Amino acid sequence: MLSQITYPEDLRRLKEEQLPEVCRELRENIVQELSVNPGHLASSLGAVELTVALHYVFNTPDDRLVWDVGHQAYGHKILTGRREQFSTNRKLGGIRPFPSPEESEYDTFTCGHASNSISAALGMAVANSLSEERVAKKVVAIIGDGAMSGGLAFEGLNNVSSTDNDLLIILNDNDMSIDKAVGGMEKYLLQLDTNATYNKLRYKASQWLKARGMMSDERRKGLIRLNNALKAALARQQNIFEGMNIRYFGPFDGHDIVELVRILRQLKDMRGPKLLHLHTTKGKGYKPAEQEATIWHAPGKFDAETGERIVSDDANHPPKFQDVFGETLLELAEQNERIVGVTPAMPTGCSMNIMMEKLPQRSFDVGIAEGHAVTFSAGMAKEGLLPFCNIYSAFAQRAYDNIIHDTAIQNLPVVFCLDRAGLVGEDGPTHHGAFDMAYLRPIPNLTICSPMDEHELRRLMFTAQLPDKGSFVIRYPRGCGVLTDWRCPLEAVEVGTGRKLRDGDDVAVLTIGPIGNEIEEILRETRNEEREANLSVAHYDMRFLKPLDESILHEVGRKFRRIVTIEDGVRNGGFGSAVLEWMSDHGYSPQITRLGLPDNFVEHGTIPELRKIVGLDRETILEKLKG
Repeated sequence: MLSQITYPEDLRRLKEEQLPEVCRELRENIVQELSVNPGHLASSLGAVELTVALHYVFNTPDDRLVWDVGHQAYGHKILTGRREQFSTNRKLGGIRPFPSPEESEYDTFTCGHASNSISAALGMAVANSLSEERVAKKVVAIIGDGAMSGGLAFEGLNNVSSTDNDLLIILNDNDMSIDKAVGGMEKYLLQLDTNATYNKLRYKASQWLKARGMMSDERRKGLIRLNNALKAALARQQNIFEGMNIRYFGPFDGHDIVELVRILRQLKDMRGPKLLHLHTTKGKGYKPAEQEATIWHAPGKFDAETGERIVSDDANHPPKFQDVFGETLLELAEQNERIVGVTPAMPTGCSMNIMMEKLPQRSFDVGIAEGHAVTFSAGMAKEGLLPFCNIYSAFAQRAYDNIIHDTAIQNLPVVFCLDRAGLVGEDGPTHHGAFDMAYLRPIPNLTICSPMDEHELRRLMFTAQLPDKGSFVIRYPRGCGVLTDWRCPLEAVEVGTGRKLRDGDDVAVLTIGPIGNEIEEILRETRNEEREANLSVAHYDMRFLKPLDESILHEVGRKFRRIVTIEDGVRNGGFGSAVLEWMSDHGYSPQITRLGLPDNFVEHGTIPELRKIVGLDRETILEKLKG
């Protein structure tokens, strides 16, 4: 059946009774492809029936589907002209990891971070109503995977309730984000119920009144308010959505494709804002993913038949930076009772689950709410605690004002651990941690550093929790480090100091963070080439972006006429810019070559592939060193 569907118009030619088979084949296709080409599995399996029903009922792409968290949209990609290309998903030059308007007209809005669908969809609906063509496009926002806990979702709902629109919001409620969803909203959604018979009678009554010209907009709004009040009184429960004058329908079974089609057809032409609440199962239809949804959110390669994940069992492999963070945080927290841990919905992803298991009362998963995570941390710090707030670098962009206004202005002792800093690989431009050094560097009262290896990460974490260190930022990358013997004594590092790793006479290489390990490897491998080229290279691990090690910079400024700075972040405004500014301010005028990420969004691919594209590969670095 699936082979007959290239675009949704092909799907819409099928009979309703054929749709369950389409769903079965679509789910099987996703499992088979992702077993050999890893990606986000469980969320997309849970949204299969919803995806099929939406494209079956709505006239896409003219009608707009606005997906929220993009990892639930693999079925959408397959049904919209990309089935043959789906095997290239997340690969360099292949289809993108998340929906993007640059890739397909069916992808109406960029979605890589959560909670933006309602606001974007409302904007589209208003734009349609104001356009001269007055095209009757339907707009649907699909939000789920814990994204309703994000503040932007509530801001959007507030505006939906007070703006003239016919928006349909679909809440794909699987009680999960990546880990188990948390917070009052999730508990509320689990308890929320609306009688199906009541909704049918209400809908028929409104249609009867409308057909007889007895349903003006003002009368409709008044009746909605009256009905909401009566229903709340009878049910002894206030519906938060209907309390905002947003019609609520549900909850319904999000895996009953025939019922979904019926409901969507009823709601399609209904006036005013409305919310359809669906209960779904993350990983639906693939037993291993249903049983362990967190692990199967993005499981890597696996055997599709047995469900066995293909993982490395090499005990000598260096640990992931996130695991060193998690183990070290627990170690520090056991020594310092003021330490607490905070994460916005990523306890497993950042390894704060290690502390949560041992010290649950001092560990806080606040849900998908990065801005709140920062201000919540600041509030605890104001009252004497020492929060370690772990946020992925790309997601910390959502909390920029909170870092400035609620933390840095008061110089509160919050330790920001920015995981996934730098290029992250196959997740692409929405997830690369490219901008943190550039956007944090101008903020007063911040100490900003990046460890070159696991020992340095532990020492910097220890340093950050010492008295009078103020607001402290530690950035580190996705993936493994370089040391198998990563445990080391917890010792303080003097703030604002770097290290000379290699002496030289002709050119100075200044690096920050783990990319320094690769530079050391390049310099070791090319020692003979350097001798042949009569080139002597010095290497400094600067360690701190702010404050910079001025003693090293004076030494380099006096001794070298050529400097190369290398960073896993944007060149504009980042580490290299900081060195360039310092040299100019202090009267030095060496030739400075800055290597880093370019002034454009970097696509998806493996880290080595992307390093070559952006000029951080071995050949380009050697070329720059030789001048």
